[in-house]
Amino acid sequence: MKPDQLDAPGETRPARTVRADGASRAAAGGPAPSSGTRRRKPVRPKVVRGALVVLMLVLAVPFVFPTWWMATSSMKTTSEILRVPPSLWPESPSLSSYTQVFELQPFAQQYFNSLYIAALVTVGTILIASLAGYAFARIQFPGANLLFILVLTGLLIPSEVTIVPLFRMVNSLGLIDTHWPLIVIPILGAPSVLATFIMRQFFIALPYELEEAGRMDGLSRWGIFWKIAFPLARPAIAAVAIFTFLKSWNMYLEPIVYLSSQENFTLPQALTQYVDAYGGPIWNVQLAATTLTVIPVLVVFIFAQRQFIQGLAQTGLKG
Repeated sequence: MKPDQLDAPGETRPARTVRADGASRAAAGGPAPSSGTRRRKPVRPKVVRGALVVLMLVLAVPFVFPTWWMATSSMKTTSEILRVPPSLWPESPSLSSYTQVFELQPFAQQYFNSLYIAALVTVGTILIASLAGYAFARIQFPGANLLFILVLTGLLIPSEVTIVPLFRMVNSLGLIDTHWPLIVIPILGAPSVLATFIMRQFFIALPYELEEAGRMDGLSRWGIFWKIAFPLARPAIAAVAIFTFLKSWNMYLEPIVYLSSQENFTLPQALTQYVDAYGGPIWNVQLAATTLTVIPVLVVFIFAQRQFIQGLAQTGLKG
């Protein structure tokens, strides 16, 4: 017996066998690692996230810069706005152009006109489009598919084609220089076709078990829509709300055709009225008014962006 196997006089312990890592792997049947290979360290999630943030910031510059230039140029003089190369920040910022916005014409009244018209058009379109979308998605009636295709053709007809007959119709009703054509026509006309399509695509994806449960609880068709389907359609409603509000807020052709007095003007029409005695645009005042018109759109999108993205994902309108 070897000396290292003796622990004490009269006592022995089993011999310790020490194997190298390569020998143990060879005994297990696996390949022995070569001395030149090293394990790669996993990429840290913080590093990946930081790289994505930097990339998104770079990609956002072409979209953010025009808005930044608009907001900062509203505090510049006209000569500084037209300077080449343009400056990113005014030399002596001034808010006098914002006061001129309200002094040169009734901008507050025009702002209110656009705001309440867009709100009414949005609410009315949501109600009409959700009812029509639910009917096309859930109610079986003869010619449903043919009628839906006929409705979709409204997306193919430009508004310039129908503006003349609509003007004659509105004129015969005595509604020229009123806001009624800007409210009723978008709700019941072609602009609501896209909203109807979005709502239909959402209601098609709802499980039929929800309707069966509603019928077992004694709900009518209207009760099923109002208490089950409509509350679940919040993502699609958010998408419709943003689309409709933005379209009504930026509507330009129709106000020019139907409105003639400054008190009834909407914002897109009012922005063209800031001109000097020679008919040239007053750039800093126009940019100040434009900056004020962007605020409601940003507020609506910030509060509804999550529902908006989810609505696009669930209705098949991914970009």
